[in-house]
Formats: sequence, C-alpha cells, structure tokens
Amino acid sequence: MQDLQDFLQPISLSFINEDEGYTEGQIGRHVHTQNDEQFNIDTADIVIVGVAETRGNGRAEKENNAADIIRKKFYRLHYWHTDFVIADAGNIAKGDTLKDSYAAIKTVLEELYSRNKTVVILGGSHDVTLAQYNAYRSSNTVIEATCIDAHINLKGESSVPSENFLMEMFTGEPNILRHYNHIAFQSYFVHPGMLQTIDKLRFDCYRLGNVLENMDEMEPVLRNTNLLSFDINALKYSDAPANKNCPNGLTGIDACTLIRYAGMSTNLTSFGMYGYKPADDVAEVTAMQIAQILWYFVDGRHRSKAESALHERDNFNEYHTVFAEVDTTFLQSKRTNRWWMQMPDGKFIACSYNDYLTAGKNDFPERWLRVQERG
Repeated sequence: MQDLQDFLQPISLSFINEDEGYTEGQIGRHVHTQNDEQFNIDTADIVIVGVAETRGNGRAEKENNAADIIRKKFYRLHYWHTDFVIADAGNIAKGDTLKDSYAAIKTVLEELYSRNKTVVILGGSHDVTLAQYNAYRSSNTVIEATCIDAHINLKGESSVPSENFLMEMFTGEPNILRHYNHIAFQSYFVHPGMLQTIDKLRFDCYRLGNVLENMDEMEPVLRNTNLLSFDINALKYSDAPANKNCPNGLTGIDACTLIRYAGMSTNLTSFGMYGYKPADDVAEVTAMQIAQILWYFVDGRHRSKAESALHERDNFNEYHTVFAEVDTTFLQSKRTNRWWMQMPDGKFIACSYNDYLTAGKNDFPERWLRVQERG
C-alpha cells in the first residue's frame, strides 16, 4: 500500500470505539488496519475504504464523518466468519475540487481491483459511483453494474452530479458497461420517458413493488453483478431515519437479503454504500442499519466460497429441457440451491427456479429473452 499513502488517511479503531476496547468476539478485534505492524493488504478478502466527498450532492458540508460512524457500529458486531479476513485501508483524502476527489478515489480503487480485492466503499454521495466505475476503465474491464436506489440518476437537465452521473456511465468513452440493472426504483420519482430510454439500451429496471413481491428473482441479477452501488434512499424512513425524504422503500431486512445475495456473487468486486448523512440520523439508527447490511455482505461473501465451479458437474443437479423448440440445460447447485441456464451459445447464465418452471411450461423465460436481445 506504500504507493497509495498519499491518498489514504489511516483510521484508529480506538478513536472509533468509544469504549476501552473490543471483545474477542467483535469484528473490531479482528479487522486489520494500517496501524497494525504486520498490515498486509494482500492477505485480505475484503478491503474497506472510507469516502468523505459529498460535494456532488450540490450542497456544501463542513464535515462528513459518515464512514467512521458506520465503522463504529459495524466493528461492534460479532464476527462469525473468522476464516475471512477484513482489512480497513482508511479514508480517501478529500481533494481540493470534486474532480480531484474522483481522481483520488479512482486511483485507490484501481490499485485494489488490480490486486483482485473485493472493495467496500463507505460514505460519500451517490455520484462517487462514477469514480467506482471509472476505476475499471484503466484495465478496460467490461463489467455489469447494478444500482439499488429509489431514484434513477439520469437527469440530463440537472447540473448536480448525484442526479445525473448515470449519463456518463451510459455514454462516456471508453464504455465498458456490458449491462446495467436498477433495483427498487419508485415510479413516482421517475419520468416514464427515462424508463423507455433505459429499455432501448436493453438495460433492466425493477420497480420496488416487483422487487418486494419477487425478492428471489433479484439473486441472479446480483450474481452477475461486478459493481454494486447502494443509495440509502432506497430504504424506508422508518428503517433508516437519515433518509428523511422517502417514507416508502426497502425494509432493513429486504436490504440485508439483497446484499447477502450480492455477497454470494463471485463476480462482484466492488460495493459502494452511499448517501448516509450523520447529521440527519436519529440516535445513529441508520448507521446501525448500514452496519447490519454490511454484516450480511460479509456473510454472503463467506458463503460464496462454498459454491462449486460449473464444470464440477457432480455437485449439480442437471436438467435437460426443451421449450419452444429450444433445447437447453438447467443446473441446480447441490450446495446452495442456486440455478443456471444454458444459452444458445453454450454459456451458462445465472437464473432462478422460476425460470426453470417457465421453461417447463414450454415458454421462454423472460431472463432468457432479455439476454438474447442484448446479443
């Protein structure tokens, strides 16, 4: 990490922990920080970085210690995955300008991606997702990105970065976006024309009501995801009081379920948790909610190690199916019960049990059709 020292400010767990110390069973006792004499990022399974950049919201803030408040809650939770190493690289220093901050975040993430680390980004406004995305560009890595957000930040008429950063992701060059998913948008916040534009790009959007009714259908979406961005405005106010403008949304349990799915993905390499404003929180309830969501991400990451590779066919149930004159194969993991579906090019894609049932009724699964449309 020596080459990143100019960008990172190490954190002190004793500063975050208001008590005298952590117990043996708490995460704070086991997390590796740059203050440790034998700190080695290469041994970590997950690397946490904090971000304080919120100018992209269009509102100046004197100080934003969101990442440290979240850490305070997260490191007090109990550590059930002791064979899984978490490292905390500290906070990325805020630049003189917003562009400077983007560049610093991109540089740090770029280095961590190159070391094949799963990176968790805490704090900052939702436009920091753009720096998260740009870090993949240097290696020309084509990715699938997913945002969980009540809004769709594609307002081309807005000059506020947090409201329009998706425009750059969708149209900027070089473009490395293979596919984009948007989970839990709320229709009254979104112009109908925006959805038509996204559909023309063959991207997929899932309305909040559909997500809540078909939560299991989100697992294959998140299994295919490389970059995940979560704005806390996707959470309902009663579960996240810092989200003052959204009485409806995901519950904390819903969010934990989705993020656990994401953690189980072996494709996911970065997860950003954005939009938390400590000044708007009530008794730090939102910070605790985010901490528990992070706990489920680690739990999912831990469980991902149990999954077999697809070529290890003895660990899968194999079902040969013909629907609408298409001959294909479905695989079901004996370890996790997750499903895969073979496409005409021979490749397997993540799917759900419902896709298998649809094919069994001699009909095209919607997921199969969408992938075929994208070519």
